[in-house]
Amino acid sequence: QVQLVESGGGPVQAGGSLRLSCAASGRTFSRFAMGWFRQAPGKEREFVAAIRWSGDSTYYADSVKGRFPISGNDAENTVYLQMNSLKPEDTAIYYCAGWVGEDSDYPPGFIPNFWGQGTQVTVSS
Repeated sequence: QVQLVESGGGPVQAGGSLRLSCAASGRTFSRFAMGWFRQAPGKEREFVAAIRWSGDSTYYADSVKGRFPISGNDAENTVYLQMNSLKPEDTAIYYCAGWVGEDSDYPPGFIPNFWGQGTQVTVSS
């Protein structure tokens, strides 16, 4: 069983930056991807970004493309989401996510196999 633990959320002013981290423990899968979803109050959880460990392919939602680069450290099983030019509409709980096997080949197309507990990001205007 894989456990995902997020860190790095908090309050920030519009235009500012935050970096989220997510460490995966218990990973034994060679085909693995990690990424992020977010859920704003009253809205559905939505895909934000993901990265495949094999080949370093990255995927982004249109709303964050160019602002939230995702990166990973395979040796440390850690994924990072650098959030720049933050907007009030980025306010949400951000959840780390993990995909294994065939699902990891295209993370945006599949429900994650593992979830973190979530970290709050609040952007004030």
